[in-house]
Amino acid sequence: MKKDYVHGYSEREAIRLVNQAETLASLLHDDTSYPGDSLVLEAGCGVGAQTIHLARNSPQAKITSVDISKPSLTHAKALMDRQGISNVQFQIADIMELPFAEETFEHVFICFVLEHLPDPLGALRSLKRVLKKGGSITVIEGDHGSCYFYPETEEAVKAWKCLIKAQIGLNCNPLMGRELYPLLSEAGFKEVQVDPRVVYVDSSKEELVEGFIKKTIIAMVEGVKDQAIASGLITPEIWDKGIQDLYRTAEPSGTFFYNFFKGTANK
Repeated sequence: MKKDYVHGYSEREAIRLVNQAETLASLLHDDTSYPGDSLVLEAGCGVGAQTIHLARNSPQAKITSVDISKPSLTHAKALMDRQGISNVQFQIADIMELPFAEETFEHVFICFVLEHLPDPLGALRSLKRVLKKGGSITVIEGDHGSCYFYPETEEAVKAWKCLIKAQIGLNCNPLMGRELYPLLSEAGFKEVQVDPRVVYVDSSKEELVEGFIKKTIIAMVEGVKDQAIASGLITPEIWDKGIQDLYRTAEPSGTFFYNFFKGTANK
C-alpha cells in the first residue's frame, strides 16, 4: 500500500475522517451488514472512522481491520474502546501483501482507499486472493470530478482542483468512483454492481451543511494548502479567496453536490 496520503496523518485529519463517516453513515453504510460469526476483512481501516459503522451494523461478525499506518491503528483501537466495540481486531498489514492464507474471509470491505493507491487493480486482486469462493466484496469511493457547487467562482474551482492535482501528483486517482465497475470486473469479480450515492446539500439540510460542506469537504481541501502553494499550483491570494468562496456554498444562498460510488461483487 502506498504510504503517501494526500490528506496527511494529523489529528485534524483524524477528526475530519470521523466527522465524515458520521455524517455519511446512513447514505453509505445502512445497507451493509454481515451474518453472525462471519469473518470480515476491512482493508485500509485508517483511524477507524468507517470501522465504527461496519462493526455496529454487524455486531456478531468477526472483523479484522488492517492498515499500514501504526499511528492510525492506535487511534482506531482507542476509538473502538471509547465506543464499546469489541468485535474488531486490528493488525498492521499492507493491502498489496496481505499476511493471510487464501480464502480466509467470507467478506471484504474497503472504503476510500483505492483512490490513494498507485495500483488499485493489484489491490483488488490481492483482496480477492484472501476472499472465500462465493464471498462478497464491498467497495466505496468518492469522485472529486463529480463536485458541483453554487456560487461557483474561478478561485473556488482553482482551490478545489488543487486537491485533485495534489492527489494525481502522488500517482493516485481522485476520480476513482467512476472506475469501480471496470476495475472490479477486470480483477475477476462476478455479479458486479455499482450505484451512485448522491450528496446534495442546501440550507434546508442543516446537518449536511455543517457535517459535509464544512467539516468534510472544505476541511479536506484545506488540508492540501501547504503543498498546493509550495508546488506552485496556486498563489496564497487565490487560495484564500477560493476557500472563502467555498464557505459561501454553506450559506443560505449556497448549494453543494457530490457523488460517491458503492460497488459490490462476489468471488
